[in-house]
Amino acid sequence: MRIGIHTSSSPKPVHAARKAIELGANCFQIFSASPRMWRATPPSAADAADFRQAVSEYDLRPVVIHDSYLINLASADPVIRPKSIAAFRAELERAAILDADFLVMHPGSHKDQTLEEGISNLAAALEEASAGLAMPARFQLLLENTAGAGSTIGRTFENLKAIRDLAQPRLAFPIGFCLDTCHLYASGFDVSTKKGLDATLASVELILSLDLVPVIHTNDSKGDLGSRLDRHANIGEGKIGLDGFRRILNHRLLKSKAFILETPIDNPGDDQRNVDALKSLVR
Repeated sequence: MRIGIHTSSSPKPVHAARKAIELGANCFQIFSASPRMWRATPPSAADAADFRQAVSEYDLRPVVIHDSYLINLASADPVIRPKSIAAFRAELERAAILDADFLVMHPGSHKDQTLEEGISNLAAALEEASAGLAMPARFQLLLENTAGAGSTIGRTFENLKAIRDLAQPRLAFPIGFCLDTCHLYASGFDVSTKKGLDATLASVELILSLDLVPVIHTNDSKGDLGSRLDRHANIGEGKIGLDGFRRILNHRLLKSKAFILETPIDNPGDDQRNVDALKSLVR
């Protein structure tokens, strides 16, 4: 079973792999550059080689990269849109250099447009950003569900399916999905109960297909059910709770997924405690 956590790639990507090993994780997620800067320098050939070697030596697959928070490929803004496309292309280039399995992206916001216009812009931007790039055979782009605040796209499975249906024919690499447990709960899917979890997974299978969901961001929720509040909590300290995560981790339909923590580190050792908490819940 693959249990991982988001670790820091500063000052070099290999440090993220070493931190994952230190915490007892067997997969991990990183930002391949600062998530709050438009321009980023790709890792050197030597740094990328060190990273790939550590991943191979310690069997740290899958390697997941999360895209920058600044990117909004759904935007029609004449300033934000080209900057987002350029930044996303750089994300893809770094994912190729690091031989990542997955690049997780937030679908963005359709502010000042209709939802349909935003999704159309997103698909076109993905095509432009990836034009001519040769990605590793293992690579897959993952669309992440969102908590649904404001004009964000991706609260519903229908949103995610619409993006994939429109974008996949334009891209040379496959598109799948990443589900975030906090976002699910905050957007109204009660994954804290057996009935709610089963109903959620039935909807995922019907609309998206669970085969297209290789990664689950495993975060408790500070916000109430349906609150649309994207605030992650430590495992067992939020509204989903330990019993909820015990059911999620041991559900027969989810055993093959990679569970990756994005929980806060409010106090020293919180990262270790969250990894240990997930491991303790696995039967």
